[in-house]
Amino acid sequence: MRADRLVATLLFMQTRGRVTAAEVATELEVSVATARRDLEALSTAGIPVYPQPGRGGGWALVGGARTDLSGLTATEAQSLFLLLGPMATATPATRSALRKLLHALPQPFRLEAEAAAGAVIVDPARWGERDEQAPALVDQLQAAVVRRRRVRFDYGRAGIRTQRTVDPWGLVDKDGIWYLVAGTDRGQRTFRVDRMTDVEVTAESAHRPADFDLSAAWSEVVEQVEQHRSTLSATVLVPTTLLSVLRHQQGRHCEVDGPQPDGRVRVRITAPTPLMIAQQLAGWGTALEVTEPESVRAELARLGTELAERYRLPRDARSTVMP
Repeated sequence: MRADRLVATLLFMQTRGRVTAAEVATELEVSVATARRDLEALSTAGIPVYPQPGRGGGWALVGGARTDLSGLTATEAQSLFLLLGPMATATPATRSALRKLLHALPQPFRLEAEAAAGAVIVDPARWGERDEQAPALVDQLQAAVVRRRRVRFDYGRAGIRTQRTVDPWGLVDKDGIWYLVAGTDRGQRTFRVDRMTDVEVTAESAHRPADFDLSAAWSEVVEQVEQHRSTLSATVLVPTTLLSVLRHQQGRHCEVDGPQPDGRVRVRITAPTPLMIAQQLAGWGTALEVTEPESVRAELARLGTELAERYRLPRDARSTVMP
């Protein structure tokens, strides 16, 4: 977890005073890019961690090497615990690390730092839904990433199961679904963790490119998926009062083209197929109007006919329905 790394990075700097991103990466068994981002995160949060340019430079913790955090000001301590607090509920180890860090503060700062740590929580569950727990495999795969050990597993997709052996590079939690980004003999690949079975962390060393950046790699994956999901576009006329709701529902798959003479707004909705667009818009009834393409209009008409047939009231029942 990143909270563990931030705490470990700070405590590592306590013993060294000045470190390089490469030294942090070696100590914590992460990539140099990850170590550099963690150092920048500490600095941005207000911790007195600064880059030292030139030969013999690196990152320095102002005040020199120390065995406690007495060099932090009250504001800096609050900034650190505001940064770590939301992540501290993740695991017992993270909570333990945060408590140790808290006790390392000077007594006058502890009360406000403790309040800062509890000032923000992150509740990932939507209203009416349960909080999804990470699959049991995540911890096993995370250990393989950190220790750089190859992973062997069976993978199911489209009803076909194959055995894979990969170099694990990183894990991503995307809206409650976990993915493993890994290196294979065909290059970088992404695997859904919930489709993996019979997972075995081998004793073989995994290769991870020195310049690999998980954030950049995942951004490329997202871009590719979104492009695939946006192969078809439909033009839709929307009342201005409903525009914000539609944009929230459709996210990046809703692009505003501009206002129309009748007061409505023209937008473009994208998806892989006409049926998928029609299914997303059918619940809006006549509040929206699809002007093109004809394939989406035909799917909406078909869905409307099916619903009318399914829920048509018997003739005698219709006469008793109040207007």
